Amino acid sequence: MNNLVKPLQPGATIGIVGGGQLGRMMAISAKEMGFRIGIIDPTEDCPASQVSDWHIIAPYDDQAALEEMARCTQVITYEFENVDVDTLNQIIDRANIPQGTDLLAITQDRLMEKAFLEGNNIVIAPYATIISPTDIQDAIEGIGYPCVLKTTRGGYDGHGQYVLKGTSDLAPSMNLLRSGTCVLEAWIPFEKELSVLVAGNGYGEYVTFPVVENIHRNNILHETIAPAQIDPAVAEEAKRIAEVIAEGVDLVGTLCVELFLTKAGALYVNEMAPRPHNSGHYTIEACSMSQFDAHIRGVCGWPLAQPKLLSEAVMVNVLGENLLGTFELIDEKPDWHFHYYGKAMAKKGRKMGHITLLTEDIGQTLKEIKNTEIWD
Repeated sequence: MNNLVKPLQPGATIGIVGGGQLGRMMAISAKEMGFRIGIIDPTEDCPASQVSDWHIIAPYDDQAALEEMARCTQVITYEFENVDVDTLNQIIDRANIPQGTDLLAITQDRLMEKAFLEGNNIVIAPYATIISPTDIQDAIEGIGYPCVLKTTRGGYDGHGQYVLKGTSDLAPSMNLLRSGTCVLEAWIPFEKELSVLVAGNGYGEYVTFPVVENIHRNNILHETIAPAQIDPAVAEEAKRIAEVIAEGVDLVGTLCVELFLTKAGALYVNEMAPRPHNSGHYTIEACSMSQFDAHIRGVCGWPLAQPKLLSEAVMVNVLGENLLGTFELIDEKPDWHFHYYGKAMAKKGRKMGHITLLTEDIGQTLKEIKNTEIWD
């Protein structure tokens, strides 16, 4: 349950561990609600620091920095799931961290995450724990090819995983075991990749956002289509799954559930992110409440209303290689919503911003994005 006795009032200070684009958009939302913002991040002039009141330049696991943040804030939240749980637990008695650390611990370890999902009767891909190279062959006999070997900790945007299509992939996949225990998962022949956001406020209130379809390139999210063009019954089931997860962790703030949809209409949960998510950026313009508003309201103990989709939308990511091309579109596309994160250096594959297009014809909008030739 939320540690707040009553909802946090405007004028209070919220601390954010992490200073990337998610922290930036959290801070913007919080500032609109009248809160002050402090952040911890090791990088000077990081995206969130540009819109915050103060910035402690320190690693995320610096206990002294977290203790200083605890003294200067009324609530602490985090913008990504790789915050050190042990360090947060060291200050939890002296700080107000409404999200707690249980959800962080679950989502930081694939085995813990799978155990939690199975314990809540949620369907996931068949898997096996891999400790040594000999475990892989035994597991493949049961799981079969193709399959995916993943590290249990630290993976993102395709890092920390290797797809095995046949015996020739066994040797190169072994490199992942150097980082420790891994998980071997069956490959789900999905028709669409979906995600759904759910938010809670610590008082038993949970709300869900529309189910969306995600299109990836090189394991990085390229486009999000809102809402997903799927059977309404499938969308309702995805929302039900998200609500079961939210209740199972006493969710405070926003959480994203990523799913695979098969041709037969089956849903498999792939993973969870205990924070706002790239696939939810469309909510800033397209919904009655953004995912960042829901997160801030949640951690501050404010009531939550069920978000409404005000317009269909497509969100497209702006990576380092796309950045300059999108600048040229600003004059040409007055109805596009451009968001840039203030990162100093554009690198290939690095998320530099996103663009949201409100639409009445998703197919036509996807063509419009493609016709720019910026994302080819």
